[in-house]
Amino acid sequence: MPAKKANSAFMKPMKLTAELEAVVGKGPMPRSEVVKKLWAYIKKNGLQDPKAKRNIKGDATLLVVFGGKKVVDMFEMTKLVSKHLS
Repeated sequence: MPAKKANSAFMKPMKLTAELEAVVGKGPMPRSEVVKKLWAYIKKNGLQDPKAKRNIKGDATLLVVFGGKKVVDMFEMTKLVSKHLS
C-alpha cells in the first residue's frame, strides 16, 4: 500500500489580503504557515487571554482581520482568517 500523501490542498500557497499580510508577512503562503505565524504574532504581543486561553484579544492590526471583533475564540479566528485567503 502506498504511503499516505500529505494533504496538498492544505500545503498549497494561498494569496493573502493586505490586512492579513500586515500580521503574518508577505504571501503567498500555505494556510498552515499563516496559522503558525498568526500564533507567533499573538504570543509575541500577549493577545491570548491568560484565563481563557481559547480567547484571542484583537489589537489594532488584528481587529481588521477579525472584522472589528475585540475578542474571538480560536475556532472563530480560523473562520475569520479564511476570509483573507484565496
